[in-house]
Amino acid sequence: MGLKRAILTTILAAALASPAAAETIRIASFDPELTRKGPGLLLRDIQRGKDPQILAAAMVIARVSPDVLLLTGFDWDHDRAALRAFSQLLARSGADYPHLLSPQPNRGMASGADLDGDGRLAEADDSQGWGSFTGQNGMAILSRIPLGEITDYSAALWRDQPGNLIDTALTPEAAAVQRLSTNGHWDVEILTQPPLHLLAFAATAPVFDGPEDRNGRRNHDEIAFWTRHLPDAPFVLAGNANLDPQDGDGRHEAIRALLADPRLTDPLPRSEGGVAAADAEQTGDPSLDTADWPDGEPGNLRVTYVLPSAGQKVTDTGVFWPAEGQELSQAAATASPHKLVWIDLEIGG
Repeated sequence: MGLKRAILTTILAAALASPAAAETIRIASFDPELTRKGPGLLLRDIQRGKDPQILAAAMVIARVSPDVLLLTGFDWDHDRAALRAFSQLLARSGADYPHLLSPQPNRGMASGADLDGDGRLAEADDSQGWGSFTGQNGMAILSRIPLGEITDYSAALWRDQPGNLIDTALTPEAAAVQRLSTNGHWDVEILTQPPLHLLAFAATAPVFDGPEDRNGRRNHDEIAFWTRHLPDAPFVLAGNANLDPQDGDGRHEAIRALLADPRLTDPLPRSEGGVAAADAEQTGDPSLDTADWPDGEPGNLRVTYVLPSAGQKVTDTGVFWPAEGQELSQAAATASPHKLVWIDLEIGG
């Protein structure tokens, strides 16, 4: 009996001394464009259960089945009612997410100033981030893994960002209140072993303005923000940058500089659908595209990114964009012009 106890003690001690086995988690970013023209309408459409776009988005998410999912186009409400309803739909589709996060975004948040300089107040263009109601087209995180501390940078003023390009894009009165984040900049701790930081954001489109290039300048600075806020810990930077490294409008140097930062890695997720739908005039690699807009308006672009910190082991990647005729190709097209981007990351070990 004493010998058996000694053997068991030795085995237990060896097990405790061994490093934890590595696990692989899938992290994804997706702009499903689940936004409506008024508050409560998205919740209504989810609960009715008949909206083709909502059902298609759920099918895409369930098919890829990420462990952590950032949604960069989802209407926010105070009680997270729409997000909870959507998570219940996903659970019925086989993708259960018990951990939900959706701080109030800047979209639709009143600024109290005439941000676009048209002489009128309280319009969608005068919100901290464009929106005709509070939380329109916001962000959310759904996770199978518990979430820890959250650092929300969304209230930081644009003019306070080092090296900003605000210049004359805003009047002094507007610059005094204008936040940098169109939607939000979050650092969310994912409680893996060891913990992983999810750096989440959704930048403004660098168009829909005038010669002052207000949106182009802001898009640049929203992307450049992360070069000064990368944590000294394992992370994944994810979201809709609304900027392609080569094609389309915008100040491409912003995303190029981020992708070239040695503190992170670009795993280059690809799809067959992007190749099949390539625009004749584009100069970038179409397999890397993540959005399918009408040709020339602005055409197909790479705008959604999932970028792990340097040194982490990526075991697989992809953009869920099946070529026409492949499984769920119609669902991917119905869900959104944007495509879900994912990586598989080895944690621990």
